[in-house]
Amino acid sequence: MGMLSFFRRKDENAISRSHETRAVQPGYTAALMAAREAWISGGSGLAELTGAVQASVSLWESGLSLADVTGTDLLDRRSMALCARSLALRGECLFLIRDRLVPCTDWDLSTRYGQPRAYRVGLPEIGGGRSETVLAGEVLHFRIGCDAVTPWAGSAPLARAKLSASLLQEITEALRDVFRDAPIGSQIVPLPESNPEDMDAMRRSFRGNRGSALVIEGVAQATAAGMNPNLGQSPDQLSPQIDRTLADKLLTEAKGEIYNVFGILPGLTNPATTGPMVREAQRHLAQLVLQPIAGLMAEEATEKLGVPVAIDVVRPMQAYDHGGKARGLSTMLQAMATAKEAGLDPATVKDALQFIDWAD
Repeated sequence: MGMLSFFRRKDENAISRSHETRAVQPGYTAALMAAREAWISGGSGLAELTGAVQASVSLWESGLSLADVTGTDLLDRRSMALCARSLALRGECLFLIRDRLVPCTDWDLSTRYGQPRAYRVGLPEIGGGRSETVLAGEVLHFRIGCDAVTPWAGSAPLARAKLSASLLQEITEALRDVFRDAPIGSQIVPLPESNPEDMDAMRRSFRGNRGSALVIEGVAQATAAGMNPNLGQSPDQLSPQIDRTLADKLLTEAKGEIYNVFGILPGLTNPATTGPMVREAQRHLAQLVLQPIAGLMAEEATEKLGVPVAIDVVRPMQAYDHGGKARGLSTMLQAMATAKEAGLDPATVKDALQFIDWAD
């Protein structure tokens, strides 16, 4: 009793401090982690695991990491590659400006007249992330696909084409399930009826490509009726007839739509494509897709870093025809020589060059 009373005489405050009570519903942490994972990995989540999407993202990543950046050393190739993947899958990317660019895993912000004023950013750490509150001038916020309702937020290409992404995902999953679960290579073999032990042994002796026993037809009733059921019989295939579903054609069209969403000409992945088609797809991706994105990034970096920043994707990707460039240069030199012989003043020549977009 003395020992029991000793334990009972504990300080009430100590007991209250040793027990922690949380008013948290079951599953709340899991739901919060799933929401955070969706925020980090991408806004749509549709078709992101397919080869078509990952090939498109890799082209964006490689193209922007090759870009020539002038005016700053912060946008190195590693940061450009991270930015490209985040823009392709999330539609926006945020870097905290310190002695180097620190990528942010998530963020929320406050705005004034639709422009961000302050951010609360989450920074990645191996022992667990931490958050900081910074002003808008301390971050580089790159975004594409902005809407007038939410100009501070970007949207991923797949989020802007959810039906196409869903179609590609459904077709890919259906084909995966068929080749995973369907009895491909299995057959129904007609055999004369025998005693149950022999039939079981026969079933166990036949194995399909999936490791499952073939179905053996019993023909005892037909034999008893005086017919010869084995005449004209042949094994029946259990493999699904996928060609009748036009899955190959639909898969090609769905991939083509995804390639178009990312600014890649579908002819680039055509098995019968040729060199000129590859160059055209390369020019299209560099000039009409990646270079405008690079221009937006350069404007943001110029505003936040305080120095003129230029990003060129076209030249490093060699997104031009060497032969055409050589012929164009030769024609331009001939035109300049002819203008000099004709005695035209430099202002007239400059106006002519501006007229044909040779001003630079």
